[in-house]
Amino acid sequence: MKLLITTTITMTVVLILTAVSLWLPQAAPDTEKLSPYECGFDPLGSARLPFSMRFFLVAILFLLFDLEIALLLPTPWALNSTSPTTALTYTTTIITLLTAGLIYEWLQGGLDWAE
Repeated sequence: MKLLITTTITMTVVLILTAVSLWLPQAAPDTEKLSPYECGFDPLGSARLPFSMRFFLVAILFLLFDLEIALLLPTPWALNSTSPTTALTYTTTIITLLTAGLIYEWLQGGLDWAE
């Protein structure tokens, strides 16, 4: 009996929602809804426009350094462990590697926007 009532209520709700969706007017997309947001590319233009390799390199570097910084998040808990000198050594090593990588990219010109 409960299954019959549940099925009847479910079917009634489905039919009401279907009727309401058909009865309401359809929203016509305008230029604001068709315009891109956040990406900056025209969705109606040519897809074969040149892509800035400088932008791509900076985006990859950001992801790389962002993921490596995530390795430093557990540092406060690691310093409260039984061996805080080991945790401090690992943290110093990670920060040194990140700094060396940043200096290398800077000297190679990977962070220069203007040439």
